[in-house]
Amino acid sequence: MSIFKGAGVAIITPFHEDGSINYDKLDELIDYHCENGTDSIIICGTTGESSTLTEEEHMECIKFTIERTKKRIPVIAGTGSNCTRTAIEMSKDAANAGADGLLLVTPYYNKATQAGLVAHYKAIAAEAKAPIILYSVKSRTGMNIEPATVAQLVSEVENIVAVKEASGDISQVAKIMQMTDGNVDLYSGNDDQIVPLLSLGGKGVISVLSNIAPRETHDICEKFFAGDLEGSRALQLKALPLIQQLFCEVNPIPVKKAANLMGMQVGGVRMPLTEMTEANAANLAKAMADFGLKLV
Repeated sequence: MSIFKGAGVAIITPFHEDGSINYDKLDELIDYHCENGTDSIIICGTTGESSTLTEEEHMECIKFTIERTKKRIPVIAGTGSNCTRTAIEMSKDAANAGADGLLLVTPYYNKATQAGLVAHYKAIAAEAKAPIILYSVKSRTGMNIEPATVAQLVSEVENIVAVKEASGDISQVAKIMQMTDGNVDLYSGNDDQIVPLLSLGGKGVISVLSNIAPRETHDICEKFFAGDLEGSRALQLKALPLIQQLFCEVNPIPVKKAANLMGMQVGGVRMPLTEMTEANAANLAKAMADFGLKLV
């Protein structure tokens, strides 16, 4: 059974002015997503600025989100690390806290061979008893999970059940589905490729766009699953200019700005990320208005 089907939000981590985590605001965002069609919350991913959270903050955020979501929708915890032992300990803690799934990015900076990836993921899966989503995002990590590696892990490890594919390479995605006979839950890691991945048998998207347009992102998936391919495609294409602006600077700089433009008051980003340039912010605001989002 899939961890979730549809549009999961790679949720932003809101901060106070002093840079500390704003848990009251996170609580509001959790309710907002539960009430507006989001199908799953993915906490402490790239969009949640996991790389600048301390391990203590990281686990506090995960546990808080599990507790406050109250099983209304699944919660998936980002617990990947370039240190296998760290990933094991965080994954065990998240699983024990009740996470419905774990999102495990490939090791970054030190990287690994494909054999090293197999060893890394098998070591985590052996100790963290929760469904695991492999996360392939070469643009950030310098590492690609090859289709044969996905197929091996899915066939040999019971709790490795899914892959978040953010390579942007549709041929690679097709190869994964062919080599696994479709026996893997495929999630798009790119908001501009939701429909293409669904057409190959995907289960949904782990989305940045969902932070500001949860209902519409849900509907792209829902319409596709209901057989309204034209409606799904039309929504996907309508969202493209907005998605382009959401990635005109490094994620999550634009999406946090977008949330603040909508009055969500989620605070700024932690360095080394910096505030969006005025010119890019103006383009973002226009794309949001054109899409139909209300700005304050």
